[in-house]
Amino acid sequence: MSIRGKLLDFKRRLSDRKMYSIVVVAIAAVAIWGFTQYKSASEMRQRLNNQYNRAFFDMVGYVENVNTLLLKSLITSTPEKTAAVLQEAWRQSNLAQENLGLLPVSQPVLANTSKFLTQIGDLAYTLNNQNINGKPMTDEQYETLEKLQSYADSLQGSLNDLQNQVSAGRLKWDELASKGKPIFKKTSSELPQKQFENIDKTFQEYPTLIYDGPFSDHLSNMQPKGLTGNNITVEEAKKRVIDFFGADKVSEVKDDGKSDTGPIKTYSFKVKFKNAPKDQEAMISITQKGGHVLWMLNNRSVKSADIDMDKAKKLGKQFLDNHGFTNMVDTYYLKEDNTAVINYAYKQDNVTVYPDLIKVKVALDNGEIIGIETQGYLSSHTVRNIPEPKISLEEARNKLTSKMEVLSSGLAIIPTDYKTELVTYEFKGKLNERDFLVYINTETGKEENVLMIINTPNGILTM
Repeated sequence: MSIRGKLLDFKRRLSDRKMYSIVVVAIAAVAIWGFTQYKSASEMRQRLNNQYNRAFFDMVGYVENVNTLLLKSLITSTPEKTAAVLQEAWRQSNLAQENLGLLPVSQPVLANTSKFLTQIGDLAYTLNNQNINGKPMTDEQYETLEKLQSYADSLQGSLNDLQNQVSAGRLKWDELASKGKPIFKKTSSELPQKQFENIDKTFQEYPTLIYDGPFSDHLSNMQPKGLTGNNITVEEAKKRVIDFFGADKVSEVKDDGKSDTGPIKTYSFKVKFKNAPKDQEAMISITQKGGHVLWMLNNRSVKSADIDMDKAKKLGKQFLDNHGFTNMVDTYYLKEDNTAVINYAYKQDNVTVYPDLIKVKVALDNGEIIGIETQGYLSSHTVRNIPEPKISLEEARNKLTSKMEVLSSGLAIIPTDYKTELVTYEFKGKLNERDFLVYINTETGKEENVLMIINTPNGILTM
């Protein structure tokens, strides 16, 4: 081959390699672009799913609140209290409908459910205005409200089933449009035909539902009344920790810092125990003033439940007595993961003082106390000057709706939203197979609060 031919051949080879390189680079660029687009689309889908999940779970919560509030409206006996409950039912139904509209489901599928929530809101708003003017519900209105509540109960059950499917990943949002139709229409096909007038409404301030036992979380910003004693040092606090658990059980107490924020200032510690697994430890917080235990949590594993709730309640009370918290009575509890969290309220002169609340966590394998929280008690506890009731128990009972079956009664002090306290008669009763607590002011006879008791397989709570 001539020199010229060799040069042409080399040029041709170089050209092929360049083309090969160009092709390789192009393919790589396309692959990178495709991967980037795929990743971007996946992230966008995930963001949308997160938004849909939030809207859905919020809606389920609002529907549950509507159902609870409608039940409460059936048992309130004064127009003022009925008005307050119905105001909140109207607000919650609007919030439920707002979140319902955010779901990726065609409007025809949700039409009946949306209509139902609108009717609840409009009826609640109308009856609220009526009750504000001092006019109680008629029997016909009561029956309508009772019927709507039964639909709300059914809708809540269906939504809970759907929620379980979404949580377990068995139902995707892109499938909801086709699968959601029978679920949503199931409970709304028999809705009353009467339409309520739609009028312009403005949001106002509304009362808030109280969870986790009566009145347990209202004192977070109050100046503590139950802190006694002088300020202590961190070394003195460490000694209180050892005394709390027992010197024969503790192998190490490690300083975990202090908190100077909030009304109750504390020292915190991590505690290791003798003859315990290396990963087992307890966290404990001691108040800087007085050296009281604010909270403690032991992370030890509890693998069985061998003692019943009656035994657990007795062990919890005995523990409180041994640590200076006397005259405490158990109220409500929650069982979970072979443990029980029991609420104890202070009792003075046969009056249950709900603001003075302590939560105790009991391991159900051997009855050991593995947690305690005393914030309610330390925030509120003091000896009260409890006035004599101005109305009798029988007069207070007459304030209740005749539709409620009264099972028990007694005196109780409850907190208000304004950081004050009220002396009330506490009535426990039933309506439509539901358990309620109703509080009547011992001085004025006013119906101060209504709570619904929730009996779950894991314990007793209130809303």
